[in-house]
Parts: sequence; C-alpha cells; structure tokens
Amino acid sequence: MVTIIDYKVGNLGSIKNMLKKVGQQSIITSNLAEVESAEKIILPGVGSFDNGVRNLKEAGLWDVLDKKVLHDKTPILGICLGAQLMTSRSEEGKEAGFGWVDAETVKFNIEAGSKLKVPSMGWNDVLVQKDSNLIIKDNEIQRFYFVHAYHFRFHDQTQILAESQYAYPFTSAFEKDNILGVQFHPEKSHRYGMQLLRNFIAKY
Repeated sequence: MVTIIDYKVGNLGSIKNMLKKVGQQSIITSNLAEVESAEKIILPGVGSFDNGVRNLKEAGLWDVLDKKVLHDKTPILGICLGAQLMTSRSEEGKEAGFGWVDAETVKFNIEAGSKLKVPSMGWNDVLVQKDSNLIIKDNEIQRFYFVHAYHFRFHDQTQILAESQYAYPFTSAFEKDNILGVQFHPEKSHRYGMQLLRNFIAKY
C-alpha cells in the first residue's frame, strides 16, 4: 500500500489513478494513524511553498513525516512542491522546509529578453547523473512533464540524481537514502512516469 499525503494542495487523484494503472493500491489521507503506519509515502503538491508548510503543520503531519523519514527510514517520494518542501528553504517564501536534503529551492533566473517563459511548462529531457533504482541510467533519453517556476539548488552534489535544461542546467531529481524527490510530474508523464512509480514501489 502506498500512502499519498493529503494536505490540500494539488490534484491527488491523478497520482492515485496512475498508481492503479501500474497495479498498485494506494490511499489518499491526512489521517495521522494511517501516515504513521505507512510503508511507502508519496508527498505531492502544487502551489506556494509557505502554504504547503502551513497546511502540513496545521494538519499535524509535519512532525509525523519528519519522524517517518528520519527515524523510521520510510521510503518517501516528493513530487513538485512536495519535493521542494524537502529542501531547507525556498526563495518563494519565509517558512523553513524539512531540510532532509542539502539544498534550497530557487526561482528560475531567466535573462531579460529571453523567449523562455516562467513557469516552465511542458515536456523536458531528464538526464540521469548517477546509478539509481528510481530512474534507471541507460542510453535512452527519458522525458517527463514539468510545471514549475522554482527548482532545486544542491550544495551536496552527491544527492543529485538527474538534471534537466531550461535556460541552464538544473537539478530535476534527487536521492538521499530513503528520500527521493522529482521536480516533474510522473503522474502526467505516461510510460516514463509509470516506470518511475513501478521502480519506487518495487525497489524501495
């Protein structure tokens, strides 16, 4: 069973539907007892960083997730805002993130006059930087769907799993022990997203 955290940000149904397509049962919940007993966790999210932090804390989920991840070593996959919340902070707001990885969340720095738009929306290549069970490193270019104005900036390069290009190279996925995060949306990324979710279920 995969536990999808409901903290009132994002379309959680699309994640549940994609998990169903790959044969995986899941629950969408904010119930503390269900989260405490979770075997695998997905932390999704779209929207603002500070709102995400406040919603998790108001629901009593912040400390529970912190214990599950750091003490119990429960595998967790952050998606978009959910992954950004795993960093220490964001330029978008004033609240502190979980700080589970040695990184912060920064806004795209697009030069004046550039034709590139912020937020970045659409398909982009994801280039794997190290061996991982989440995204298998091979010769095939893997493409995922992105919607974001902010991205991760890592201080510990060993935690970077994959990079993408938008005006400049940026980290699009990370991995540190049981902590996994992706800036893109696997639930909207067809076969590549399905394979990523299969890997998370089977190999963590």
